[in-house]
Amino acid sequence: MDTPQHTTATQEDIHAWLTEIRDLKNTVAALRDALEQELIDKKKAVQEAVAAGSTEFVQLKSTAAALRDALEQARIDRDKAVQDAVVTANHEIVQLRSAASALRDALELERQDKEHSVQAAVRATHDEIQQLKATVSTLRDQLESTRAAAG
Repeated sequence: MDTPQHTTATQEDIHAWLTEIRDLKNTVAALRDALEQELIDKKKAVQEAVAAGSTEFVQLKSTAAALRDALEQARIDRDKAVQDAVVTANHEIVQLRSAASALRDALELERQDKEHSVQAAVRATHDEIQQLKATVSTLRDQLESTRAAAG
């Protein structure tokens, strides 16, 4: 059997061990502080990223809403422009129809006036011809009477 050996530690050995324990404790504390700082930094980075993402999301949402509103306004403006063009075209059509109707009426009046003028001229010419025939007949009768009386 083995006999246990007893070793005796010197004061210097104990002091060295205590110093090493103290140094190890300080290292552990420093590593713990560094780890906690790293966790705090990571949490802070995550929070900043979330905040930046949230801000960007809000901005994008706002931009999308503004673009939607602009698109809707453009549609409204286009529809209004089309309606205005239709109204203007309808007014122009009504005016042109009215003008065409007025011109037709004026043309019809001119045609009727011309017809009346032609009829009046024909009547006047006919009356003049009748008068001239009567005058010729009267003059013939007078000429024959004058020839008969002279002859």
